[in-house]
Amino acid sequence: MTQTDPIPLALLPDSAEVGSRGELHIGGIAVDEIVAEFGTPLFIYDENHLRSRCREALEAFGDGVAYAGKAFLCLAMARLVHEEGLHLDVASEGELHTAITAGVPGQRIVLHGNNKSLAELSLARTHDVSRVVVDSFDELDRLRHLHSIDGVVVPVLLRVTPGVEAHTHEFVSTGQDDSKFGFGLSSEAATAAVGLAKSNPGVELVGIHHHIGSQVFQVESFARALEIVVGFSEPLELPELSVGGGLGVAYLESESAPSIAAWGEMLAGACERLGVRARVSAEPGRSIAAQAAITVYSVGTVKELPGIRTYVAVDGGFGDNPRPMLYGSGYTAFMPTRVTEPRPALARIVGKHCESSDVLVREAAIPEQVQVGDLLATPVTGAYGYSMGSSYNRIPRPSVVFVSNGSARLVVRRETVEDLISLDVE
Repeated sequence: MTQTDPIPLALLPDSAEVGSRGELHIGGIAVDEIVAEFGTPLFIYDENHLRSRCREALEAFGDGVAYAGKAFLCLAMARLVHEEGLHLDVASEGELHTAITAGVPGQRIVLHGNNKSLAELSLARTHDVSRVVVDSFDELDRLRHLHSIDGVVVPVLLRVTPGVEAHTHEFVSTGQDDSKFGFGLSSEAATAAVGLAKSNPGVELVGIHHHIGSQVFQVESFARALEIVVGFSEPLELPELSVGGGLGVAYLESESAPSIAAWGEMLAGACERLGVRARVSAEPGRSIAAQAAITVYSVGTVKELPGIRTYVAVDGGFGDNPRPMLYGSGYTAFMPTRVTEPRPALARIVGKHCESSDVLVREAAIPEQVQVGDLLATPVTGAYGYSMGSSYNRIPRPSVVFVSNGSARLVVRRETVEDLISLDVE
């Protein structure tokens, strides 16, 4: 398949189908009909796709596998993950509050963060979260201090950095020695942390955690990190070992990525070879949420620069998908009302924010004769789009809908200009 061909269904949510008009359907509903009800920009999630990936993760790793909420989290997503039997990994007070409000029991929540405040740790302890993943010596001190006040003991995993550099963007690489996360193995900080945790009356050390980065395609990187960490963790005879997350997903026609099931099989085989006795868990996020959604925009301006390029400006931008600006991430584009058509024209898809870096797709293959008012969509935007978005230029953030079995429900309403000034003090 070439880039000029119609958008491949492999990049779209599981329920994607083409209707009689050549239009895209998700969850049994035409995308243009969903847009007519909820407007643009709009995140459309295939709810059954989300549930299917949660079940795949549970099958691959068993009870204890946690969804990484930073990929995408709202009340509806927290409830869905809990309904499907996964734990929920949160990394801030806001994410923890969302999980609590959604009704997720503390024993199904794992708290992350490299700089947890006393307030965050206190909330986690009050809600009786199942695990706190400790990231620093200062955090051990904070947990000791809180224990001196109320006597509560918290089960913890120590996050270690194995010194493995994943083949991914430096901004989402976390397993190397030079990282803000975790206790280094090569520096023996991890060994010191184990000793301090065992002597700390405020914590119960139950396991080791590591994470080498995000958007990792080479499963060998996971296996290499596991081998290093197991050499450290197994002699400790702790009952748990978390391999974190980071499994990559395909964003472009030219890419392919391992499934959650294949990732689980690889790790299970590696654990068997290494003689791992601890219960192994993982924290998939992107691989559950990314392909489940598309973002739909309305075209507002088409600007032809003869001999240079064509700019197609849409009513969103890096406020709903900052990944291209932050990481140079590649995306593709298509027209959801003309999904079967070839895409021979080239254009740069840009947003409406007042920045030259507000580019969604640098070289997008699109159908010919795109006009103002047309719908344009980018696939694989279910992870780190809405969750990393902003209201820069005071542009309200989009709505989010879940679709399944012929019905659509609003799970995050569109931000309003009134919302944007709600925190201002006159």
